[in-house]
Amino acid sequence: MSSTTTVSTPARLARGLALAFAGSLLLTVSAKVSVPFYPVPMTLQTLALLVLGFTLGPRLGALSVIAYLAQGAAGLPVFADTPAKGIGLAYMMGPTGGYLLGFIASAWLAGIFAARGWTRTLWRALSASLLAQAVVFVPGLIWLGALIGFDKPILALGLYPFIIGGIVKSALAAAIAVALVRHRAR
Repeated sequence: MSSTTTVSTPARLARGLALAFAGSLLLTVSAKVSVPFYPVPMTLQTLALLVLGFTLGPRLGALSVIAYLAQGAAGLPVFADTPAKGIGLAYMMGPTGGYLLGFIASAWLAGIFAARGWTRTLWRALSASLLAQAVVFVPGLIWLGALIGFDKPILALGLYPFIIGGIVKSALAAAIAVALVRHRAR
């Protein structure tokens, strides 16, 4: 192993950790831009997730989300409506808990799509964005149903109000991703 490799590995690790931390800060800011819905608020977090995955790749995108969730679990007021609606694990066990878990898969999947070249054209990027965002709803709806009861209108509470906003955020994330790919190509 050459000295160049050993020197660059700690620098590369530090760069990766710094990017993941910056990504977690972006998620925090995006959580604070919120439209109050019940039982789950609408935020800009899915837009941030998609952009993180598209730009940082699957590992660093997912690591950004994990860092964000760890900060929230530790009691930092990083989530939407915190500290007013609680902090830490108590907040994470509430109605948004499943969506928060879905964030990891969403950022990872967006990163996979980007690595496979889906962010080179707007239509493919939009498809990737919609699919990666949809992943958030799987654990989110299951968690919400387990929490409030599957006899309640889970889709009306946890999916339908977010469809139009989700499409808009997916389109924005796709446009940002394609613009960044084109900018890098120059």
